[in-house]
Amino acid sequence: MTTHEIELKALMLASLDGDAASHRALLDRLSRRLRAYYKGKLARIGRGAAEAEDLVQEAVLAIHLKRHTYDPAEPLTPWVHAIARYKLIDFLRRTRTSVADVPIDEADSMVAHDDNLGAESTYDLKRLMQRLPEKMRCSIEAVKLDGLSVSEAAVRCGISESGVKVNIHRGLKTLAALITKEARA
Repeated sequence: MTTHEIELKALMLASLDGDAASHRALLDRLSRRLRAYYKGKLARIGRGAAEAEDLVQEAVLAIHLKRHTYDPAEPLTPWVHAIARYKLIDFLRRTRTSVADVPIDEADSMVAHDDNLGAESTYDLKRLMQRLPEKMRCSIEAVKLDGLSVSEAAVRCGISESGVKVNIHRGLKTLAALITKEARA
C-alpha cells in the first residue's frame, strides 16, 4: 500500500466516523487526483478542461453520496477509480463519443491502459462473490481462484466433491447473471 493510499484511506475512515474536516480534506485530495485523471483522458480525444471539471464534480458527488458503500477492509483508491471510470464511461455515452472519434494512435491508451483496472477488477470480483452463499463462494474460491482440486476444495469447504461441482456450476451461473444485471443498470 502506498503512502498516498494510506493517507486517503485514513481520511475516508475518519470521514465515515463523522469528522467533517477529514471529509472535506478527502474530497479536496480526490478532486485533485480526479482532475488530473479526467484531463488526461479527455485531452486524448480533444475534449477540454471544462468537461473534465464537470466529471470531477460528478465523481466527487458520487463518492460523497455512496461513501456508505465503501468497505473499510478494502483499499480506497480502486473504489474511487471504479466510480471515476464509470462516470467517464457515462459521459462518453452521453456525449456520443466512441472509439471511432478517438485518433487511432490514442485508442489503445484511452481504453486499454487503466492503471487501476486490475485492482478494480479484484474489488468487483470480491463484491460479487460476497453475494453468493458461503459454501458456493468457498467452492469457487478454492477451485477457480486458489487452484485446488475438487477433492481438496471439498475438504476445505466441508462438503462432498459433488457438492463442490454443483456449487461451482451454479455459482458461476449466478455470477454471470449478476454481471449481466449490473451491466444493464
